[in-house]
Amino acid sequence: MAAPSQPQKATYDVIVIGAGIQGSFTAYHLAQCHKDTLLLEQFPLPHSRGSSHGQSRIIRSAYPQEHYSRMMPDSFRLWQQLEAETGTTLYRQTGLVVLGPAGEPELEACRRSLGVDQVLDAAALAQRFPGFRLQAGQVAVLDSTAGVLFADRALRAVQEVFRRHGGTLRDGEKVLRIEPGATVTVTTTAGVYKAPRLIITAGAWTGAFVEQLGLRLPLQPLRIEVCYWREKQPGSAGLGSVSPCFLTLGLSQAPHGIYGLPSLEYPGLMKVCHHHGSPTDPEKRDQAPSSAPCPDIALLSSFISSYLPGLETQPAVMETCLYTNTPDEDFILDRHPKFSNIVIGAGFSGHGFKLAPVVGKLLCELSLGEEPSHDMAHFAITRFPGVLVAA
Repeated sequence: MAAPSQPQKATYDVIVIGAGIQGSFTAYHLAQCHKDTLLLEQFPLPHSRGSSHGQSRIIRSAYPQEHYSRMMPDSFRLWQQLEAETGTTLYRQTGLVVLGPAGEPELEACRRSLGVDQVLDAAALAQRFPGFRLQAGQVAVLDSTAGVLFADRALRAVQEVFRRHGGTLRDGEKVLRIEPGATVTVTTTAGVYKAPRLIITAGAWTGAFVEQLGLRLPLQPLRIEVCYWREKQPGSAGLGSVSPCFLTLGLSQAPHGIYGLPSLEYPGLMKVCHHHGSPTDPEKRDQAPSSAPCPDIALLSSFISSYLPGLETQPAVMETCLYTNTPDEDFILDRHPKFSNIVIGAGFSGHGFKLAPVVGKLLCELSLGEEPSHDMAHFAITRFPGVLVAA
């Protein structure tokens, strides 16, 4: 919860809407730049309504897209900086294997992004990590830098440093209205705030906010089934806490990819999920789904039977999360086309958590009119035609 001693005041240098991992890192960087920053969150903290909750996320150097692989060294460095600032362990190195058909273009791009040639065939993978089985014609690219980020702990840590640098975090305040202008006015359920700069990082709620501002972004919230699978024999088959993370690329039975993390959250359970979900309204995400069988579970059960035979084929625990996808699954990090003092960070498409320290830095730089520290061409709003509408 927001510290009760924080004074209620009306004017700030910058307002950030949305205190998930992207908004919190944005506010963190602004506070480091000595900007008086207000970070607003509609739900009481901590909560599980958005995209930043849960105990674990994958962090990796291997990326098919060069623009992300170039950002990852900066991201690792900033995560380590946050660990040092808080004296908290936020990352566990486990390694990661990227599974797919030999020669598959995205798999090859991952291999190139690592700068070293660590390709394992079926026999080498089974010897090194006995829990995994590859199919004929498939290989694994090994990313030894990769591991698990402790997500809930990371979110608390970045918010703690933000406050320590004088930032104001107000949770349980829903934004009702945004009025653009040289000074932006933000009305919430608890007050009215003004600032010359606004940054919107509201996750699945971003589309509704920017529509008030005459912008219709192609953002699709998805409800994701987060599944945990029990080991048939606890501690067997190398699937315990020393197991690497994994993800798949180019599998015909899983075109959106499957990813997994070792049993760090629930002892003896491995987290294995489909990197896709069903369209949802974020306001209704917590409603019970229909009783119809979930196709994602059938897909995952089939995958586990073939690739992870040491796991039971029905999930032991199921949770949910939100993705907010763009059509190309690249982020949106840009100024509003009409209101240059309003910056938008959105569409993190289920792979943004690991990059949040860099995203926050870029949004901070955009808001302050500084030269961005990374190439922004892939993140421009203008790559989507026809987004400006009548406000």
